[in-house]
Amino acid sequence: MSDKNKSCRLGKVGGQALLEGVMMKNVDSYAVALRMPEGNIKVVKKEWTSIKDRHKILNIPIIRGLVNFIESLKLSFTTLMLSTETFGLEDEEESKFEKWLREKFGKSILDFVMVISTILGIGLGIGIFFFLPLLVSQKASGGTTKWYSTIIEGLIKMGIFVLYIWAVSFMKDIKRTFQYHGAEHKSIACYESGDELTPENAKKHTRFHPRCGTSFVFVMLLLSILVYALVYMIPVMRENLWLKFGSKIIILPLIVGLGYEFIRYAGRHDNVIVKIFSFPGLLMQRLTTKEPDLEQLEVAIYSLKVALSDEFPEAQTYLDESKAYDERKAAEREARRNGVTDTGAAPTDAPSDNAAGSDGHSPANKSEEERPATPEGSDAQNG
Repeated sequence: MSDKNKSCRLGKVGGQALLEGVMMKNVDSYAVALRMPEGNIKVVKKEWTSIKDRHKILNIPIIRGLVNFIESLKLSFTTLMLSTETFGLEDEEESKFEKWLREKFGKSILDFVMVISTILGIGLGIGIFFFLPLLVSQKASGGTTKWYSTIIEGLIKMGIFVLYIWAVSFMKDIKRTFQYHGAEHKSIACYESGDELTPENAKKHTRFHPRCGTSFVFVMLLLSILVYALVYMIPVMRENLWLKFGSKIIILPLIVGLGYEFIRYAGRHDNVIVKIFSFPGLLMQRLTTKEPDLEQLEVAIYSLKVALSDEFPEAQTYLDESKAYDERKAAEREARRNGVTDTGAAPTDAPSDNAAGSDGHSPANKSEEERPATPEGSDAQNG
């Protein structure tokens, strides 16, 4: 592939690791691919139109970064819910309370749990990543703000973030999600390089990517040190703890916007400044990404091809197979509710139609012992 065609692919698709799957997002759509307990791959494609495309004023630098951040959080929530429901609640009957919730509010119990967890998580995050570092730096500098106060705050935030990621990386479900995170990066790198999209080719590529959400977090932490240092030059900001805390919340959208612009730039350039700011995030990806196996790479490739279905005609086959799978599972659930044991459908432990993709690279046809166990819990994002 020519260098011109390769450059056209840079930044064209992004992604996120899910529970036993991967989400890939294009400009106007996103796709989710999940490895099901039977060994087949289920794919879903949905249209996606950013509000930036409808309102051009939201597409100007800095502002578009904040808009993109909010939309990414919303999309992450949606796709994580999809993967969690698929594995956690697919075969469970609703209780009377759950039916009441759905009838009255149009929401399931899992929707409510996720919303409450998100609210509590945001509150805890503000306390740990904003107030605690500020309080510690205030005490360390004798109750007032010194020139090194923002450095102390930044180092504390980085330490908390690294410690948290290191701790959760020992959890089995999180470790598998980090493997899917690596599969997401490798498949995107394979696509952007112009290589044929196969699990074997993708495995040769790096699992570290400058546009990763992990890098975004570290870029924001580094930028916050510089921006808050300027804010603290205002005399009134040096004495009042609560005024400083409030200013951090108010200035956060600016830092998010600046961080987005840098990540956007870093995805297309490779110079000294980019390398300096990207280095901590790329180093951190040694924790947030793990080497994937061929099955996990296959899932990521399915998702990427469906997201870019205009480039990959075989994506329609994946979607058709997934539709047939959903219809079969729905028939089985309906039969169980009616007390029928034989629906006439293919047994669920039989190899699936899409166990061997059109590219011929699928290790899904394995014995039950060789397949990875389905995780029992859910976990969170990266992109």
